[in-house]
Amino acid sequence: MRMRTLYLASLILGLSCALFARQANQAPAAATQRITKEVRHELLMLPYLGVFDNLAYRVDGYNVTLTGQVTRPTLKSDAENVVKRIEGVEHVDNQIEVLPVSPNDDRLRRQLYRAIYGFPALQKYALGVQQPIRIIVKNGKVTLEGVVDNEGDKNIANIRANSVSGVFGVTNNLQVVKN
Repeated sequence: MRMRTLYLASLILGLSCALFARQANQAPAAATQRITKEVRHELLMLPYLGVFDNLAYRVDGYNVTLTGQVTRPTLKSDAENVVKRIEGVEHVDNQIEVLPVSPNDDRLRRQLYRAIYGFPALQKYALGVQQPIRIIVKNGKVTLEGVVDNEGDKNIANIRANSVSGVFGVTNNLQVVKN
């Protein structure tokens, strides 16, 4: 009987410790919101982040997962370093892909930029510091990421990207966000 009581007490103690540890790893909603806001700000403030780079992130409690594609390896490490310094972030999982170096892809990036941002209906998107249409080129395949004001602009960007000679295919991931 005494052995059974001891076993039951240790089982209850173990379960309560596991429950406490699980609750300790869950961040309050306010902390998650603050971390999300700061991660977004820090990533947008990276000095070499350009129109040919796409950074995304996911905040899960005190852990941040970085995803996307960049043209420079230093941008990948810079993104990880600025997120690690945010107060409250415990772990950063850096899954950012560094795009391969390719003169053909560089040529396509320049042509795609002119085709999209040089078109009169889309020139309004070129006015800000951070252009909302991201042009990702990997081995001749193009992915458009970011946001536009309406479905028409999304379709125009897709048509303009498909019109560039040397593009093997276009994936249009642009999202329509009404202001």
